Amino acid sequence: MMREQLIDEFQAFGALFVDEPMARHTTFGIGGRADYLLKVRTRAALLGAFASASRRRLPHFVLGSGSNILVGDEGLRGLVIENEARAVEGPLDRADGSVAFRVDSGASFASLARRLCRAGYLGLEWAVGIPGTLGGAVVYNAGAYGGCLADVLRTVEVAGQAGQVDVFPAAALSLEYRGSGFTRGLFHDRAILSVELRLLRGDAEAIMQRVAELDRKRRAAQPPGRNAGSIFKNPSGKPAWWYIDQVGLRGARAGEAEISGKHANFFMNSGRARAADVKSLMDAAVARVLERFGVELVPEVALVGEGFECASSATLHCGDGRGGGPAGGDTREEREGNSTPPPPPIGDRTNGGGRL
Repeated sequence: MMREQLIDEFQAFGALFVDEPMARHTTFGIGGRADYLLKVRTRAALLGAFASASRRRLPHFVLGSGSNILVGDEGLRGLVIENEARAVEGPLDRADGSVAFRVDSGASFASLARRLCRAGYLGLEWAVGIPGTLGGAVVYNAGAYGGCLADVLRTVEVAGQAGQVDVFPAAALSLEYRGSGFTRGLFHDRAILSVELRLLRGDAEAIMQRVAELDRKRRAAQPPGRNAGSIFKNPSGKPAWWYIDQVGLRGARAGEAEISGKHANFFMNSGRARAADVKSLMDAAVARVLERFGVELVPEVALVGEGFECASSATLHCGDGRGGGPAGGDTREEREGNSTPPPPPIGDRTNGGGRL
């Protein structure tokens, strides 16, 4: 009876799937099954589902576009809330001459940035190739090519466990290089509902010329295919790909996971890779770089769910280490963003998780 009650309750917020393969919902195309996956399309539905899961003490995880994460092979327990709330309000003129936009957290960051650039708004040129949702961009303070979200973020609307809504200024979020108070646990069990961005009016033609330039650099530097974007944060001094290349891991494989020969900080799913395969490559990179250079690589991707403990059983096949660095993208800022779209669903929808 409790299961039926749970299903009835969450179906009120959106489309609910049971025993759903997470590989269908990540850009890596990797991940075991979620007990439940709920797709919400409005801010109100996100708030309601989040509050209901908290009230039930049901484990829950808010998913954006599925980039920048690696889901374990044993999947996720409880409820995954896939956030597809994408409303945009604005432009709203401010007294300081800036222009504000209020945007739901499930909006595609890259699509929003390109749309606003075309309309002649300055401030998001660097973001047109960054995958993921705006909510995820807040959590990781997404950035590329010398810009980051902290430059244009003004406020964030956040849901609490009891369904309350709080608005925080950007200064209260402890934004840093690829991190924030969210990544450090300062906003435990909170969900981002919407954000306010502040931009400036500019010349649309000039802005799009800059966008085109960055698009070319990104395509030259980053590999197409199923990946999660940059795997490690860039240490101070040299970019992460350089260290991985220097220890001979460019092109290394574990199962059907592979370190890209084009950009060594991109790990690829070349077939039916497991999370354990990717984790084995990550562990090898961390260990070798630490041993040789005394530098500890810190993951940029989030590892969520269960099923990483078997990573040591994967067999590592090393590449030849040749190929040099990526064409561009070799500074701390200039290797973020991946213009590759999410993969199509893997397998038949009738074989596995089912919609209720």
